[in-house]
Amino acid sequence: MASASGSLARYVVQRLLLIIPMVFLLTTIVFLLLRVAPGDPVSATVGGRLSEDALNSRRAALGLDRPLLVQYLEYLKDVATLNFGQTITDNRAIIDIVQENGGATLTLSVAAFLVALIIGLPLGLLAGRVRDTFPDLVIRIFGVVTYAAPVFYWGLLFQLFFAGRLGWFPASGAASPRTIFEVEEVTHILLVDALISGNMEAVLDVLEHLVLPAMTLGLLLSGIFIRLVRVNVIQSLQGDYVEAARARGIPERRVMRTHAFRNALVPVVTVIGLQVALLLSGAILTEATFNWPGLGNELVQYINNRDYAAVQGIITLFAVVVVVVSILIDIVNALIDPRVRY
Repeated sequence: MASASGSLARYVVQRLLLIIPMVFLLTTIVFLLLRVAPGDPVSATVGGRLSEDALNSRRAALGLDRPLLVQYLEYLKDVATLNFGQTITDNRAIIDIVQENGGATLTLSVAAFLVALIIGLPLGLLAGRVRDTFPDLVIRIFGVVTYAAPVFYWGLLFQLFFAGRLGWFPASGAASPRTIFEVEEVTHILLVDALISGNMEAVLDVLEHLVLPAMTLGLLLSGIFIRLVRVNVIQSLQGDYVEAARARGIPERRVMRTHAFRNALVPVVTVIGLQVALLLSGAILTEATFNWPGLGNELVQYINNRDYAAVQGIITLFAVVVVVVSILIDIVNALIDPRVRY
C-alpha cells in the first residue's frame, strides 16, 4: 500500500512539473509565430486613424520598440504572472476579456462535452456489442461523418433546419436581450447567474439558446468517442475475464456493464485530455457561427482587426488551459488505472 501511494505521489509530482516546460514550449511557439508575420501590428491595426507620433506612442506602450529578446523575456514574465497583455484596438486587458467572455466559452464547452458523452458512449458500446452487423456499420458511418464534417457546416445546417424552418430554437446569441438585461452578473456565467437569481424563465431562455451550439460542437467529439469506445469494447469482450464471467452464468447485460464497458472507459478518460485542444478550436468556429459571446468569438473579431496583441494573449491562454487540463486528466487516469503510475 505504501509503495502504491508513493508511486502515485511521485507520478503526480512528475506530471505537475511537466507543466513548466510544456507551457514554455507552447508560449514560445505562439510568440515566434506571431512575430514572423510581415508588417507592423500597430500600423496594421490602427494605421490611418492615428498620427505617426500616436503610433509610436502605442508601439512603445506595447513594448514593440524594444529588441526581440527583451520582448520575449517580458512576455514570459507576463505569462508567469498570468498577465496576458492588452489589445491594440480597444486597449482592453486580456484578463478582463477572459473574465467577461470566458464563462460563455466554458458553458458551451461543458455542454458540448456532455452531448458528446451522451451520444458517443452508448453508440460506441452498442457498436462494439453488435460488431460487424448493419447497426454497427450505420454507427461507424455516423461517427466518421460527425468527425469529418466541418463544425460550421453542422452549425449552419442546424440553424437552417431547427431555427429557420422549424423555429424550435434561437439561431444565435447566448440569450435574449431581456434575459441579459434582467440577470445580474455574479459569476459571469449566464446560466449560473440565472439560476442564482431564481429566474426560471431566464434559465430556460439560456438553455434554449445553448442547444444548437452544444449539439454542433458535441457532434464533433461524439465521433471520436464512438470509435474509441467501440474498439475498446471489442477488445474487452475478447478478454479471458469476460469468457470466465460468461462461463459462470453471469447475464450478458451485466457482463457488458461491469466488465466490457467499465474497462473501455479507461482510455476514454485519457483521450479527454487530448481533446481539450479540439474542443477549444471547435468552440472558436461554433461561437463565430452562432454569434456566441465567448472567447472564440472575441478571438475571431481580433483576428479580423489584425490585433496581434489580443490574438497572442487569447491563444496563449488557450495553450495554458490545454496543458493544465491535460496534466490533470493524466492524474485522474492514474487514480483510475494504477498501471499508469509505473
